[in-house]
Amino acid sequence: MIVVVDERSLVTSGYSAWFAREGITTTGFAPDDFGDWVATVQQSDIMAVEAFLIGECANRSQFPQKIRARCSVPVIAVNETQSLEHTLELFQAGVDDVVRKPMHVREILARINAIRRRYGNGGTGTQIGPIRVFSDGRDPQINGVDFTLPRRERRILEYLIANRGRRLNKAQIFSAIYGIFDSDVEESVVESHISKLRKKLREQLGHDPIDSKRFLGYCINLD
Repeated sequence: MIVVVDERSLVTSGYSAWFAREGITTTGFAPDDFGDWVATVQQSDIMAVEAFLIGECANRSQFPQKIRARCSVPVIAVNETQSLEHTLELFQAGVDDVVRKPMHVREILARINAIRRRYGNGGTGTQIGPIRVFSDGRDPQINGVDFTLPRRERRILEYLIANRGRRLNKAQIFSAIYGIFDSDVEESVVESHISKLRKKLREQLGHDPIDSKRFLGYCINLD
């Protein structure tokens, strides 16, 4: 999930529609709401965020520091006009990249992946055992062969592998796949997606790599 911050609701809703076409969930915030949210949100929710996109808003140079106090995912600022001074201020404030409108959401996703590569996580994907997953919309691979999955199942597999070693509950997975504030979908849909994913992985691998424990959640075991 990508969090978008902009003082114009039309902009945040526009990003939501554009990213949705690429299979990416977004959650939009007005600046005042975002400042309160990022300081108080539960850690399980902040862990569902893959990147922050900061658009036009007052005092946005304060946001990178607030984000870094909670997590280390990519932070990208979007400029409406070209200004070297403004761009340098944003980098000094702690953003990872600055882009200027107009740009395609695929460019933003490419920049997010480039930042992850610098952090040692992205580009060529993440491989655990026979499974390699990507974060740019590509299908995963099993033993080097493409393993086609529906979008939601693919995102769940990516999220489980990105958080390998941690047990994730249904609410965390739901937030990562559908967004923190999506009230139109029941959390129980996660169980259906995971059931289908487990069946496909079992058929391909010969065993079920997703371990589940009642009340504790899910984790993936491929080592």
